[in-house]
Amino acid sequence: MLANLKQVAELVDVFSRYGVKKTFKKGDFIIHPGQKPPGVFYIVQGLVKAYDITKYGEENLLIIRKQDELFPLIWAITGQERSVAYQTLAPTVTLEISREHFEEQIINHPGALAPLLDMTIEMYRLHSERILNLEYRTAKERIVSFLLTMANRFGTRTSQGLLIEAPLRHQDIASSINATRETTSREISALEKKGLVSKDKSLYLLQDVNALRAILK
Repeated sequence: MLANLKQVAELVDVFSRYGVKKTFKKGDFIIHPGQKPPGVFYIVQGLVKAYDITKYGEENLLIIRKQDELFPLIWAITGQERSVAYQTLAPTVTLEISREHFEEQIINHPGALAPLLDMTIEMYRLHSERILNLEYRTAKERIVSFLLTMANRFGTRTSQGLLIEAPLRHQDIASSINATRETTSREISALEKKGLVSKDKSLYLLQDVNALRAILK
């Protein structure tokens, strides 16, 4: 990470001073599909998924934003609009400021640029991993790679294994690995039968991380 604690605090202070606090329930849209972003949002708590709609009418998961991150990041920095929806995966609290005010405050608080760069690098890393994931030949390998990536970002160690604390549907996984939902469901069931993975209310538990990593070798 490039940003130090002072620089992170500087970015948080921009939103704390000038942001409007908004509270959302799980499943609420913050930005609807095709809607122009009303502002730049900083996540105080919660999870927000970003996705677009394919020409086949299916959701294509792009990224899941978590606490202490902001969105829409590319639009906030460049002003370029994309048809991306942002929907909460859990009860969520945000601070919102207009993009114009955001630009003005970032100019006045240059230290806040470092955590923004960290977020941009992390987004680039995640999208790069998604591209590399597609190099695996089998759906099983791509699913395992995806789950390990998500565990790296959202994982919490428990006595049973590594818990991914971000809800994932089979469709979310399928769209991320370029597979059908049916194939994804079948391969996940196979991993569950082998005792490598389990699922409880859309939360995945990686029960044997070493065995999962071995699948990719």
